[in-house]
Amino acid sequence: MNANDLTKTLAQILLSRNWTVSLAESCTGGLVCATLTELAGSSEWFERGYITYSNEAKTESLDVPIDLI
Repeated sequence: MNANDLTKTLAQILLSRNWTVSLAESCTGGLVCATLTELAGSSEWFERGYITYSNEAKTESLDVPIDLI
């Protein structure tokens, strides 16, 4: 199964449950969000994404404890 198939499956599951998804990415640099939003109509189930690459961004924007990083 490729990324497009996985995205379609995820979209179907989320829509069937009236759920949305939000993501926080770091090392992937937004790749997961980009992959999900390539699918037409993703705004129906994709709420938002955050790319917090630096440790400072993770702690300030997402409240990730520094000792967890």
